[in-house]
Amino acid sequence: MRGLSVTTLTAVAGIAAAFGSNALAATPNDPQGVLVLAVAIAAQFPILRVIGIDTDDLSTKDVLYVGFMTFALWFVSWGILLTTGA
Repeated sequence: MRGLSVTTLTAVAGIAAAFGSNALAATPNDPQGVLVLAVAIAAQFPILRVIGIDTDDLSTKDVLYVGFMTFALWFVSWGILLTTGA
């Protein structure tokens, strides 16, 4: 159940960050787009605590997983949004 919760949260956070980057960044080169991603990654750990997952128990691999999965979903989703002009 823990793995499913973490994976779902990373996917949702990555897609939400892509929409946030699309709304806030004027161009793909705008640093605000990456700032939205960083905030999305950092915000997940308090959310995990709220839903009952002990974040102190996460290994380095788990933390890297959260960061990478959020980045991957953000990158793909924002790329699609930029390409389609949405």
